Amino acid sequence: MNIKLLKSQIKTVSSITITGSKSESNRLLLLQALYPEIKIENLSNSDDSVVMSKALSSNSNTVVDIHHAGTAMRFLTAFFATQQGKEVTLTGSQRMKERPIQILVEALNQLGANISYLENSGCPPLLIKGKALTQNKISLKANVSSQYISALLLIAPKLEQGLELTLNGEITSIPYINMTLNLLNQIGVETSFKNNVITVNPLKEVSGDKTIVVESDWSSASYFYSIVALSPIGTQVELSSYKQDSLQGDSVLAELYQAFGVKTTFKGLSIVLEKTSQYQAEIAFDLVKSPDIAQTIAVTALGLGVKCDLEGLHTLKIKETDRLVALKNEIEKLGGDIEVTNETLHLKPFDGNFKLATIQTYNDHRMAMAFAPLALKTELKIEDAMVVSKSYPTFWDDLKSIGFQINQ
Repeated sequence: MNIKLLKSQIKTVSSITITGSKSESNRLLLLQALYPEIKIENLSNSDDSVVMSKALSSNSNTVVDIHHAGTAMRFLTAFFATQQGKEVTLTGSQRMKERPIQILVEALNQLGANISYLENSGCPPLLIKGKALTQNKISLKANVSSQYISALLLIAPKLEQGLELTLNGEITSIPYINMTLNLLNQIGVETSFKNNVITVNPLKEVSGDKTIVVESDWSSASYFYSIVALSPIGTQVELSSYKQDSLQGDSVLAELYQAFGVKTTFKGLSIVLEKTSQYQAEIAFDLVKSPDIAQTIAVTALGLGVKCDLEGLHTLKIKETDRLVALKNEIEKLGGDIEVTNETLHLKPFDGNFKLATIQTYNDHRMAMAFAPLALKTELKIEDAMVVSKSYPTFWDDLKSIGFQINQ
């Protein structure tokens, strides 16, 4: 479905309730499959979490298709590798079949897994024959996707000897690793993370009923940070439910968006975003610990005419699409001047003279949502708008509720 966003102005004060974090939900769903005593509240309603839940509940030897869900592909590869006597073909969309997974497969096979490629070497689909993993030590390059690391850590407590994981070099995704370790700690798993060595002790079962409440998704909050930044001074949007001591790396939004004149106030389990001041003429951020908000920040900068330099973006090349190339294509359609490399983005100041454009989404939910706030500055169209269901199914309804004018 394609939609048209008319030039809009949002309400001065509004509030939104955002679904649970996809990152936390998918980790907890896997842990719940390993330890059924765990109960989860405020679970994400995203497509990715629905796919993850359905795959984990499949009881027979089967084909599991996770479509575009990259996190599910990584986590389920590790999970099914440990399920003794179960044989699964794990596949996905055409784009998923192009996304690398060799690093994780090699690590699991070194631990004793039996995983092979069915089409192109190094990429899904995978044939996974579940068995007991007998080894407990592995090394990875420290700059690999944190999802590879988290996949190994999540199954670690069910390994007979636990796991000792050594990361070689400079670690690039510490917040997501710490999220995984924190959730393991919450269910009673003992872990340590010292000098690039992560140790996870075995845990046979979780003692007693363990209920964990998922915090709302900070990545989803990023689009409202952008909306407030592009609105007049005095505009407020309240979002729930959020914690000041969040496990999510994208909570850095509260700090970064000060440069765009947005103040964040924690109020109980909510955050209030308020446009309190003018924005800086130039920004430069290293997003190595929170690359998923790069698209949102770049589009905010375009909407305000701000010079924007972002680095630490090397993982964006292997997401749902090559997000750096996609950003360049769509920003240039609108009249912006942007350069990208394999890990950086450089946006020149923009005069605000937007060209009418239809934004292509490339099967990427974040492309649709990152560009939507520009409707506060110009009319635009969004192709394949329901791609947002991957992480935020009610996104367009929530925009309408705060004042966006949307035609289908």
